Amino acid sequence: MSAEDTAPADGGEGLGALIGPVHDLADEQPRSRIDRILQWVPRVLSSKPHVLVLLGLGVYLIVLPLVGVHVSANAELIGGNYTNVTSDIGACIAAGGTLHLVAQSRKHRKVEEERLRLARDTHRLLHYVYGDAARQLGHLVTAAAPGHDQPPFGGDGRQGQGSDAT
Repeated sequence: MSAEDTAPADGGEGLGALIGPVHDLADEQPRSRIDRILQWVPRVLSSKPHVLVLLGLGVYLIVLPLVGVHVSANAELIGGNYTNVTSDIGACIAAGGTLHLVAQSRKHRKVEEERLRLARDTHRLLHYVYGDAARQLGHLVTAAAPGHDQPPFGGDGRQGQGSDAT
């Protein structure tokens, strides 16, 4: 198979072009029932009761045999061994950390979206207030003020003019 056989039609390069965007693999709002159910798995894994149960299982399967208490083979078969218990506790820690990072990322994205909106609104208003200077710099002054159909000062951004309604 050559590179021409695997190259995407849109002209992108690298592995990202072959597999698509990977920056947001999970939907904010799950679309199917199974997605809603699977969304709870990390929460359950990282919950305090689950971690406490695993710690208790670790004490039963790891600590008690070390101090001389006999643990049956059936209990070890069902509960696992020290490798299973410690890896389960590690998975709980990882799931909790992932949930924390996802929550922080969503908060950060919302703040950045608001900051971008405010910067765009400020830029648009400055074009109206200083329309002559913006035109001298080669900028077009055509967009309306945020949330309005007309510029705040009139048709071309100059403060002394009235709108078409007057």
